[in-house]
Amino acid sequence: MKDEEIKIRSWLKANREKGIKLLKKMVQENSTRGNESSTQAVIIEKCRQLGLKLDIWEMGGDELKNHPAFFCDRENFEGNPNLVAVLKGTGGGKSIILNGHIDVVPVGDEASWKHDPFGGHIEDGKLYGRGATDMKGGNAALILAMESIIASGIELKGDIIFQSVIEEESGGAGSLAAVLRGYRADGAIIPEPTNMKIFPKQQGSMWFRITIPGKAAHGGTRYEGVSAIEKAVLAVKKLQQLEKTRNNKITDPLYKSIPIPIPINIGKISSGEWPSSVPDVAVIEGRMGVAPDENMEEAQLEMESCIQELNEQDAWLKDNPIKIEWFGARWLPGSLQNDHPLMNDLVNSFIEIKGKEPVIEASPWGTDGGILSNVGHTPTVVFGPGVTEAAHDADEYIVLEDLFSASEIIALTILRWCGSGSE
Repeated sequence: MKDEEIKIRSWLKANREKGIKLLKKMVQENSTRGNESSTQAVIIEKCRQLGLKLDIWEMGGDELKNHPAFFCDRENFEGNPNLVAVLKGTGGGKSIILNGHIDVVPVGDEASWKHDPFGGHIEDGKLYGRGATDMKGGNAALILAMESIIASGIELKGDIIFQSVIEEESGGAGSLAAVLRGYRADGAIIPEPTNMKIFPKQQGSMWFRITIPGKAAHGGTRYEGVSAIEKAVLAVKKLQQLEKTRNNKITDPLYKSIPIPIPINIGKISSGEWPSSVPDVAVIEGRMGVAPDENMEEAQLEMESCIQELNEQDAWLKDNPIKIEWFGARWLPGSLQNDHPLMNDLVNSFIEIKGKEPVIEASPWGTDGGILSNVGHTPTVVFGPGVTEAAHDADEYIVLEDLFSASEIIALTILRWCGSGSE
């Protein structure tokens, strides 16, 4: 092990309490959609202390909102800025983006939480709170990794571009804005909660709305009407068949442990206004998974063709067709070769810290990696602390030992990727 690596690991081991204090402070700030500014202020102050060059701006403008990868229903972002903080290298090394989102999903029913969602309670080696896993823990790991390098007096050749972005949970507008502002690099790490697995490939996804027409009638003479609910059942069965067909085509070994690699999820169904009436319309809303190397438009066409096939098969729907629309958020898929140099550096760093081979899989959900790789043309890998199953759930938590391990792994990866003055 090199002297620089020893310095980094020693500093991180000696400053664990500092890391816990930072994460707790971040979790105690509510950064749900539209409320990101207070947590950003915590991170901005920390980056100032580290001597990083700061770029703080409020998103907006036609370039962002008219971009084909912009899918966001938020009218304005005033008062809730994006942050990019740069540690300039001495030159001659590869640059790296460290991308983390600061927005968190809503708490939901607070009565289902054992601990205060914004309390940062610590118990049995776990820190609890909304965002602890998804993904303030990942952000804290990035900051600790950077601080360990700075505090150890190591001068990197390549630049570190740290990003704390908003709007990831609603489609990635924050990362898109950073790309359009000119931030690109030779590689990127996103520390989403992967259970310490490494995800070189990320699933994409998009939301759909299907409207099924019926014909109203009295429930006592329902045969005089056409139930939109009954036709919706046909549509659901058709989508289930499509899901099976699409997933049977997935042969990537990175999906071998994932039961349904690219699901079609029915998240919401609404129909009817009165128990004694035949409903004349039903609406299904859901999420369509997209494979890492799949084209979004081709996936859309596949579902649209599936619905059109149902329209042609059913006598009522032939004259009163089901309509499908694409709305709301979407996440671009992302893919990185397993033998990419960034993967090699990350895997080797993992082995050095953990003493074993990492688990390498494809991500079961979307991330900002698709924007960084497809729009920003920056090779991106997803790896971080945090419990995948706890994300978005009540009593969300992170295992603190994983936070510290991830910070060490990421710090060593940065050192290897960017290079240092001593090499």
